[in-house]
Amino acid sequence: MQLYYLIALIIIGIDQLTKWIIVKEMELGEQITIIEDFFYLTSHRNTGAAWGILEGKMFFFYIITVAVVAGIIYYMQRYAKKDRLLGFGLCLILGGAIGNFIDRLLRKEVVDFADFIIFNYDFPIFNVADSALTIGVILVIIATIIDEKRKGNVKK
Repeated sequence: MQLYYLIALIIIGIDQLTKWIIVKEMELGEQITIIEDFFYLTSHRNTGAAWGILEGKMFFFYIITVAVVAGIIYYMQRYAKKDRLLGFGLCLILGGAIGNFIDRLLRKEVVDFADFIIFNYDFPIFNVADSALTIGVILVIIATIIDEKRKGNVKK
């Protein structure tokens, strides 16, 4: 169990370090080309959730994040001991949620910087916490499907 919390702390640390570097070294809106027409570092701020939805609703995000973190910790304590994939997914979600929560508390906005163009689509700019959240959710879904198959609750 402690390994899961250590991984979450590492995610939080990497997330906050990368955001600190972006804020310290780049002007808001500044863009650095990493791979032309594919990957850029872009200093961006977001006061909402993914794709800027619910912009400026900080109090809502505070409440939701506290509830999510409490739920994740509960599920980790209850189920992660038996299912490593679930535990790993949950610790990624925990680290990502706390990483963005720190931004919302301290900055009243989330620092984003990873800017990709995929097949001519300029994907919304994101950060390490967002990546951890996304991967964590995918792993939790996979772990749930596997568990349901084991129980015989999924039709073939």
